[in-house]
Amino acid sequence: MPTRQLGSHGPRTHAFGLGCMGMSDFYGDADINESIATIHAAIDRGITLLDTGDFYGMGHNEMLIGRAIEHQRREDLLISVKFGAQRDPSGGWVGFDARPSAVKTALSYTLRRLGTDYIDIYRPARLDPNVPIEETVGAIAELVEAGYVRYIGLSEVGATTLRRAAAVHPICDLQIEYSLISRGPEERIFPACRELGIAVTAYGVLSRGLISGHWTADRVLGATDFRAHSPRFGNDNLARNLALVESLRSVADQIGASVAQVAIAWVLDRDTSIIPLIGARTRARLDEAFGAFDLTLNDEMRARIEAAMPATEAAGARYAEYAMAHLDSEHDN
Repeated sequence: MPTRQLGSHGPRTHAFGLGCMGMSDFYGDADINESIATIHAAIDRGITLLDTGDFYGMGHNEMLIGRAIEHQRREDLLISVKFGAQRDPSGGWVGFDARPSAVKTALSYTLRRLGTDYIDIYRPARLDPNVPIEETVGAIAELVEAGYVRYIGLSEVGATTLRRAAAVHPICDLQIEYSLISRGPEERIFPACRELGIAVTAYGVLSRGLISGHWTADRVLGATDFRAHSPRFGNDNLARNLALVESLRSVADQIGASVAQVAIAWVLDRDTSIIPLIGARTRARLDEAFGAFDLTLNDEMRARIEAAMPATEAAGARYAEYAMAHLDSEHDN
């Protein structure tokens, strides 16, 4: 079983984590029975890290995971939870709250929904501009001391914030988007992670399905699907991005793999401190992702992959403008 270390302060885990968000929110309807079966299949194949957020489906995702792991050995799993995003009854975004009191309240509800006594990795989903990161991390550190949390993680923050947080308490990992067409963290964030002994749990390795090889230009998206409002999936941008996918497909065909397998293998190959989060909602997509382990990239393959899908050629930002404004990682990378 391929494993990787979650930073110099964290545990070892399978080289893949399972991102469970899409089973409850953002990508349209999902089948609850298939979602649970996919979680079970992932655990059976050795995946230990299950990633969620308390705002995914307003608690639905945590309850789904709680149901899926009810008869699993808790000590064999690593549950990672993001908190802080505030939503209204319609699902709209109404702010962020990472005050110490909010941190502790959010965790209390999370423990109940998951049916567990502790969370392995607890992290603010974004940097709260109104609360110093030292205060947020300090509050989580108190929960570590009390035994309710084992490790502290961060999400979508820049190098300066990483250093400030690590000065308060060891940081296990940084969760951040990283893929062939989202390579912003390479310049300053990843070097800071290496300096501080912080692992990277990379989400969006297939750019929300865009570079999976399965996306088509005529796909109809519902109003609640995140991708209906994502710049990379919009009209002219989509056509340009799918042209890049076809270039990558020609490389994948030569290698004898699927487009998704090549894109995932590229992330796996970048650094042993990077753990891709596979956002599979079905067992079929999970099986495909595992095929990435069959690929061993050499210098020639790497060059062909990156020539087929240069990061600078991707069209559109990874989030809409209002959401990009809240990404510390984009303003201090």
